[in-house]
Amino acid sequence: MKLKMKSIDEHIQKDQSEIASAKEEGNLPKVRHLTEELKDLEGYKDHHPEDKHDPNALELFCDANPDEPECLVYDD
Repeated sequence: MKLKMKSIDEHIQKDQSEIASAKEEGNLPKVRHLTEELKDLEGYKDHHPEDKHDPNALELFCDANPDEPECLVYDD
């Protein structure tokens, strides 16, 4: 079960801490996964500086890929 962070800044801090721990353990797959997630979170924060909520995976994906079918919004 994934815990929901209170803010994007809290999520970024958590990922940075977990990356350091994973590096110490030599867990390279976890380091790669968290580094990619951190990159996405930082990109989202750069694009939405006024938005402090912790974005979900779909929000991160659509921020990086706005033209993908699952991200398109149609007006009726």
